[in-house]
Amino acid sequence: MPDRLYLDHAATTPMTAAARAAVAEGMARWANPSSPHAEGRAARAALEDARARIAAAYGWRHETILTSGTSEALAIALGRSAVKRRLISAVEHDAVIRAAPDATVLLVDENGLLSPQRVSTALDTNGERDTAQPNPPFASSEVEKQSRALVCVQWANSETGVRQPIAPIAEAVHAASGLLLVDAAQMPAGADPAIAERADFVALSSHKRGGPVGIGALLVRDLATLSPTGGQERGYRPGTENLPGALGYAAALAEPEDVTAMADLRAMLDDAIVRSGGEVVAAGAPRHPAIGSYRMIGTGSAAQLIRFDLAGISVSAGSACSSGSMKPSHVLAAMGWSEASSREVVRVSFGRSTSAADVTRFIQAWRQTARETRSFAA
Repeated sequence: MPDRLYLDHAATTPMTAAARAAVAEGMARWANPSSPHAEGRAARAALEDARARIAAAYGWRHETILTSGTSEALAIALGRSAVKRRLISAVEHDAVIRAAPDATVLLVDENGLLSPQRVSTALDTNGERDTAQPNPPFASSEVEKQSRALVCVQWANSETGVRQPIAPIAEAVHAASGLLLVDAAQMPAGADPAIAERADFVALSSHKRGGPVGIGALLVRDLATLSPTGGQERGYRPGTENLPGALGYAAALAEPEDVTAMADLRAMLDDAIVRSGGEVVAAGAPRHPAIGSYRMIGTGSAAQLIRFDLAGISVSAGSACSSGSMKPSHVLAAMGWSEASSREVVRVSFGRSTSAADVTRFIQAWRQTARETRSFAA
């Protein structure tokens, strides 16, 4: 029986050895970082050092609020930003949809891409631009702040891997005096300098980068754009700080991810799927180097997952937060896919440990599954 092959790193990826060691170190520092005594001060110093390393890994020079993960970071930015309107793309993660149920939804094209022009048009007010501030810096008065809109866009889609054009979207948002929130849960540290240069908020995840679960961050350009609630994290998030998690997250980010190698592997898989009669989702769009979605025509996702699992291979259908449900993908629906076609798609995602041999093994399993299910259907 061959070893299990894990190809679901977009859902969560194994902790690095350095992250595990850092978490253990944090657990040995048992004091509360908010306590005033010597032990508490030592814990605080370690926490602030981890915070600084996390920010530096993303090239961020502003504020960093540590959270329990990306979902909480998104909820803070969407729920407590000083804005009047919220706009999200039609392919955002379920966590965004839950946090902003009344947001204006911006349509995407057949490749899942959001047009900067569509953003610009949506930010018009009765056909006229918001002109309180044509560009950053931020508006100074509360009236000007509340006239703004917050636009939430993902760096890369967790289901399809499609990457949004962040820089031109940011230009459109800031031209209308708006604020830009980027869901960067799937972004390797340092992968896109435009994020640090252009975003007003950035939501991050530890466990998708080789760190522990239960820790993430919200990068904030200006704390004045958020309403505080009291408690820890300078009053923007209550609760005892997660020192072991922060140390583990910082340690994981110190270990670079070879995105070039991952992109080569995904290109190898894309080519094999097409030559084997399958379909690559959003093949015409810029995509995450480590995430690919593939349609096996005529074979349902559930049947594929069962066969791959029996072959010792772990992949998924859609994002981890929705793959256990029977609902069709809202992401593929927004891209114009029929429900029947979207139910034939699986996601494959790579991590630090993925090799060419692993991709070859998956290709062989994919071809065997396609042959067997087609023979059965015939």
